[in-house]
Amino acid sequence: MSAVSVAPSTPLPTATKVPFGRLVMVEWRKMTDTRAGRVMLMITGGLIALVAAVILLITALADMAALDAYNWMSALSFPVSLLVPVLAIMIVTQEWGQRTHMVTFTLEPSRLKVVFAKLVAVFVLGIVTMAIAVGVGALGTLLGGAIAGTDPNWNVTGEALAWTLATQILYLLMGFGFAMLLLNTPAALVIYYGYTLILEASVFSALYFVFDWAQNVFPWISMQVAMMPFIAGDQMQTAGVAVEDGALGYARLFTSIALWVGLPLVLGTMRVLKSELK
Repeated sequence: MSAVSVAPSTPLPTATKVPFGRLVMVEWRKMTDTRAGRVMLMITGGLIALVAAVILLITALADMAALDAYNWMSALSFPVSLLVPVLAIMIVTQEWGQRTHMVTFTLEPSRLKVVFAKLVAVFVLGIVTMAIAVGVGALGTLLGGAIAGTDPNWNVTGEALAWTLATQILYLLMGFGFAMLLLNTPAALVIYYGYTLILEASVFSALYFVFDWAQNVFPWISMQVAMMPFIAGDQMQTAGVAVEDGALGYARLFTSIALWVGLPLVLGTMRVLKSELK
């Protein structure tokens, strides 16, 4: 019998790690380049345009004074804070709901790296959407001044812009943290909007201006109340409410942020890292 010659085995190619920038781009596309993402972005853009159009229409028909740049920014940041957090929630929950997380963590075994990529994508989304709102607000300030026949009032300071942007980013991160903690879209949406629209916008804010005890308690447990001395300190003083924007004010702010942003992010990350893929 003749000997059988065996060809030497070809070594397998060395696997290369997925660059972090590529992961961020993939997560960005998951968030914005899907049917749900595109619809949510279109609704947000349409709502921003609608709010701007209504303000200009009222300025023209009611012969009222044109809004200044700060009020324009405040008005147009509302649609962003109302709808964009849905995308920050869905970037996490849609994968676990549709079980595509199995593909994600197979292609990139480091779950923490994927979480950071999602986090960066959410952070960039907050900056981009706020830049659009501020840009539309600047255009509205010019048009409003032209309609009212007055010079535009550019009263937005760098500090006010920074606080507005920080507020939007923090609420996006809050929604992101709830999504990782619950891994369920309806549950995360209910908790997020229940806190922001019911507790913060209605309960905490209303009671804060009525009861003295609320002014001592709520700044520790509500981000919105804790931010008010820094964002609207002058209006609070005019209303006769004590303003604490020193060391105690920052302590309250950081405590509320740790409670509603830091804690969900930490616990949610732990759940994503330890959850069984199925």
